[in-house]
Amino acid sequence: MQASPRTWHGGTAAVRRPHRETIVADGEEHELALGIWFANQKQRRDKLTEPQRDALSEPGVDWA
Repeated sequence: MQASPRTWHGGTAAVRRPHRETIVADGEEHELALGIWFANQKQRRDKLTEPQRDALSEPGVDWA
């Protein structure tokens, strides 16, 4: 299952394509291209499974 934008972006589902987030995992910093991930999910929405679409719509992703 893919993570939702809420995981990295403080609960908002409005993420611009160039947006990047830095997270710390296992004591190391990682830079994530959140805006690109978000745009890819929207572009490929027809290929996502129903559980994946449900997980993305939960935090309020606008698919329009």
